[in-house]
Amino acid sequence: MTAVIIGTYIVALSLLIGSFFVLVGVIGLLKFNDPMTRLHAPTKVGTVGIGMLLVASMVHSYDLGEPSTHELLIMALLFVTAPISANFIAKVNIHRAACETPPKPPRDDTWSTLNVPEEDRESEVSHKG
Repeated sequence: MTAVIIGTYIVALSLLIGSFFVLVGVIGLLKFNDPMTRLHAPTKVGTVGIGMLLVASMVHSYDLGEPSTHELLIMALLFVTAPISANFIAKVNIHRAACETPPKPPRDDTWSTLNVPEEDRESEVSHKG
């Protein structure tokens, strides 16, 4: 097997994987009704799918003997901007109250702090003694 044939197999596999991820992203975009759940499909799955399609393009250009690295710039831009834009879209939906807000933590004084509730302190003392 020559390097060109191996490269062709890699291109075919990358195209299949990328197309599958893009298809899953499109189905998720069409299936979900809520803007926050709809946002998840194209940003996560679509990024991986487009990344694989760009890998296929790079490998194919190397197989032809005309190396191209433009795809690396596209991937860098995609991987940097997709999470940031998804974050901003999610913040807009939260501030507009277009989605359900998450519930408050049950014990707000101890959530994400080093404070330990009294009942937990008593159980720690009984386990140590």
